[in-house]
Amino acid sequence: MVVRRPKTDPVVMLCGYYGEHNLGDDALLSVLLGELPSGWHPCITAFDRNSVLQLRSTASVVQRRSLVATARALMRVDALVLGGGRLLQDSTSLKSLIYYLGLLLLARCKGIPVILWGQGLGPLRRRVSRSLVRLVVPSVTSISWRDAGSLEMARRWQIRVPMLMAADPVWSYPNQPWQGDRCGPAERTGIVLCWRPTALLDQAGWLCLLQVVERLAEQHQLPVTWLAFHQHQDSMLPTTLEEQDCVPASLRRRSRFETAQSLDQVLGLMARAQLVLPMRLHALILAQLAGAPCAALSYDPKVAAAAGMAGLDCIDLAHLPPGDQLERRWQAQVMRPPSQVAIEAIKTDAAKHGEMLRKTLLSLAAMH
Repeated sequence: MVVRRPKTDPVVMLCGYYGEHNLGDDALLSVLLGELPSGWHPCITAFDRNSVLQLRSTASVVQRRSLVATARALMRVDALVLGGGRLLQDSTSLKSLIYYLGLLLLARCKGIPVILWGQGLGPLRRRVSRSLVRLVVPSVTSISWRDAGSLEMARRWQIRVPMLMAADPVWSYPNQPWQGDRCGPAERTGIVLCWRPTALLDQAGWLCLLQVVERLAEQHQLPVTWLAFHQHQDSMLPTTLEEQDCVPASLRRRSRFETAQSLDQVLGLMARAQLVLPMRLHALILAQLAGAPCAALSYDPKVAAAAGMAGLDCIDLAHLPPGDQLERRWQAQVMRPPSQVAIEAIKTDAAKHGEMLRKTLLSLAAMH
């Protein structure tokens, strides 16, 4: 249900993959809500209403899986923000791309300003997808891209609206001090695995990774914490790998299983880790914000780009090195926290997304 607001209170629709039990997208929403200027009321598109209301209890929520409900709510707002992530892509499905482009087109037809915030552009594998994006996106009010490739593609397509590029907005989330060098054995989360299913790894590849994890855990006498960032995609991975005989018996005995429920929970887990091995982009970012030792595994160029920005060791899963080489690389990262100077520099860069958003919405409020 969408709450109607007084005419004097401008409403902004925040549209994204929210309330789908993926902590990365909820992290984006949390940062986005914190960057709204005062006086703007958020109307959020989400699947799970309650998970969103935990972030902002006064927000209006509309069912994102209903295009009709979302379109009706859109007619009663003063601005539309496509908030973070990679929404303009067709790798998930062409239907997903048409959903977001349809909302953009409807908003512009009604004279509603549109802001693309913290977005990635592509992949766009179909010719029709590229044609639709090039037709619709130039009508938006302003854009902040989260990677250089998206900015370069937009410039190549001669999208002539105010644009900037900065580090992923989740880098703007508050830091937490690392405690992994001083917490007791019972408090340690040990080696934290933020892994996801991927076609880049066959049974031999998974077995190689897990044998290295087993040796490191044995050597340092550490527990292993499996952290499912996406409840539906990641939570069954340990069971699947066990069924494929990829999980050594000693590793199974050391393993704990957690599902990401909140940003505070995840930051707390990572702040007590001795090594985090993330595959997911926002798991990597949150590990750095928790000051945790970290080595990344890249299933997607966005992960490698974030690791490069932070100066992290990163394994390309498409080119997995031999186990002994992998062990040496991960061994060098155990109990080695990141440079806080580097993290602060990235956070300063990521703040540009919020500055653009506030400037644009304040300008619109002045005309409201």
